[in-house]
Amino acid sequence: MQVIIRKKIEKLGDIGDIINVKDGYARNYLLPRGYVVKATPGNIKEVELIKSQIKKRNDKKINNQKELAKKISQLKINIPVKVGEDNQIFGSVTSANISEYLIEKGFEINKKSIKLDDPIKSLGIHNVILKLDDGIESTIKVYVIKEI
Repeated sequence: MQVIIRKKIEKLGDIGDIINVKDGYARNYLLPRGYVVKATPGNIKEVELIKSQIKKRNDKKINNQKELAKKISQLKINIPVKVGEDNQIFGSVTSANISEYLIEKGFEINKKSIKLDDPIKSLGIHNVILKLDDGIESTIKVYVIKEI
């Protein structure tokens, strides 16, 4: 039986895929749970329309993320920290600190999106990678400076 997938099923396919499955599997499992619908000409047209709408929405989202990445990459973040002798900083600068600064500047970036191998424990310029949605990355410069 030919069916159209309505909900993503890991071993069968993605939403909107047209697949062949055994009649019993479709009648007894997939159709009653709402995972698939029969592949009629009307349903196929409807799925194609929905797929095109989803693609447009995703393209718009990706473009917005790319614009955001471009704006963020132009930012220079100054984070003042307390230092002791020999310019050794007390504590460290973490992704939470960077996230707070970005939120103050109007960018809603979750601290989980900020990729730091280790917390920053030295003064100077550090490149930090932000992983936004859809695999889009941006690099920002974080200036760790002495607190006055």
